[in-house]
Amino acid sequence: MITHLFRYSLTSQRRVVGTTSALHRLAYLLLLFLFPTLLMAEMSMPVDKALRQRLIEALADNAGFSDRFDAEVWLVDMAERLKKRVPNQDKRLILLQHIHYEATRAKLSPELVLSVIQVESNFDRFAISEAGARGLMQVMPFWLEELGRPNANLFDAQTNLRFGCTILRYYLDIEKGDTVKALARYNGSRGSLRYPNLVFAALRDKWYR
Repeated sequence: MITHLFRYSLTSQRRVVGTTSALHRLAYLLLLFLFPTLLMAEMSMPVDKALRQRLIEALADNAGFSDRFDAEVWLVDMAERLKKRVPNQDKRLILLQHIHYEATRAKLSPELVLSVIQVESNFDRFAISEAGARGLMQVMPFWLEELGRPNANLFDAQTNLRFGCTILRYYLDIEKGDTVKALARYNGSRGSLRYPNLVFAALRDKWYR
């Protein structure tokens, strides 16, 4: 009787294992089928060629931060405001230098860029959104492959700012200087005022000049 039960138990276990293995194989085959499909769908998304060219030109610019007097005054002012979010003084000043330079380079208001960063990542350079956007200005990583820079690090502050400021400037240009529409494009929410209003609130309450 015990032997019979033992054999029945082994047979049942084999059936369960066999069923589980079959399910695993089925799941594996589904992944093999679906993953290339999803990958091809992502790769087939249209890329704005003009924006791509603008990013290529921006990444080729290796100029450094300019130590002009007004920039120094700006640094002192904004460093105090950023103190709670970035407590380390050295890191805070370096970040502000990058922000001021990249914003000025892209002909953007540094205060506007600070406001976008606050809304996008709250100054967490390692932030990742649900959609996969990365860093201070929440740049989508597909741009790295698109521009032939797969090893570029979007968690590096200056790299992220170079991408983010260039993209925002481009949207301002195509929207003929309309900041509301440009911000909505940047956020991927054209037609909605929610995101622009959040940025304007941060600009008004924290990063005003």
